[in-house]
Amino acid sequence: MKKMISWNVNGLRACVQKGFLDYFKEADADIFCIQESKLQEGQIELDLEGYHQYWNYAKKKGYSGTAVFSKEEPLTVAYGIGIEEHDQEGRVITLEFDTYYLVTVYTPNSQNELVRLPYRMEWEDAFLAYLKGLEKNKPVIFCGDLNVAHKEIDLKNPKTNRKNAGFTDEEREKFSRVVESGFIDTYRYFYPEQEGIYSWWSYRFRAREKNAGWRIDYFCVSESLKDRLVDAGIHTEVMGSDHCPVELQIEV
Repeated sequence: MKKMISWNVNGLRACVQKGFLDYFKEADADIFCIQESKLQEGQIELDLEGYHQYWNYAKKKGYSGTAVFSKEEPLTVAYGIGIEEHDQEGRVITLEFDTYYLVTVYTPNSQNELVRLPYRMEWEDAFLAYLKGLEKNKPVIFCGDLNVAHKEIDLKNPKTNRKNAGFTDEEREKFSRVVESGFIDTYRYFYPEQEGIYSWWSYRFRAREKNAGWRIDYFCVSESLKDRLVDAGIHTEVMGSDHCPVELQIEV
C-alpha cells in the first residue's frame, strides 16, 4: 500500500519555521506533494533522507510553485502541461511509475472580483485534457489545491460565498466535468455525507478557530483505480499553513 500526502504550505520557508519537517517525518509518506512553495531554485535546502526531490518554480518570484518528494524513483518526470501559456507559474509536476501517473497541481485562483476567472476556465479545460491524455497510457492519481469547493457540503458558508472565487457556478461546473469524465474525488468516495471537515481556512476573522473553512484540497483518481482505494483523510489538526494536509491510501 502507498501512503500519499498533499499539502499547500503557503510559503515553504515560513512553513519550515512552523514545524513542516516534524510533520514530514511523522507522516512518513511514500509520496509527499506540496503546493505554493513560493520559492526560486536555491532558496531552500531540504535534507529529506530517503526521498527524491522534484521542484517546479514560477517565473515570478515568491509566487506559486510545487514540489514532489518520493521514496521511489519515478520512471520519468515532467514539469507543466506542455502549453507555454500555462507553464509559467510552476503549477504542475507529473511523476510516472510502473502502473500509474502521479500529478500534483496548484490550480490558479480566480482572485478578487474574479479577475482571473476567464483564465481559470481556459486552464481547467487544458488541465483536464492533459489528464485524459495521460490516462490513455495508464491510470492517474492527481492531488493538490484545486481552489474549488465542489458542493455546498464542502464549505461552511455556501450561501454567502456563491459568487466568490472558489465557489462560483463556473468553477464548480468545471470540477463536476472532471468527475463526470471518470475521476473519483476520493474523500467523498469514502465520506459522502461528512460535514464540517475542511482543508483551508482564511487567516482573517479567526476562521480556523471557528472552523469556517473550505474543502479545496483533493486526491482524485482514475475510475479504474476504484477497487484499489484504501482510505482518504484530511488532517485538520496539522498547523503550519492556512491549509492542512490531505491524504490518500491506495494499493498501486
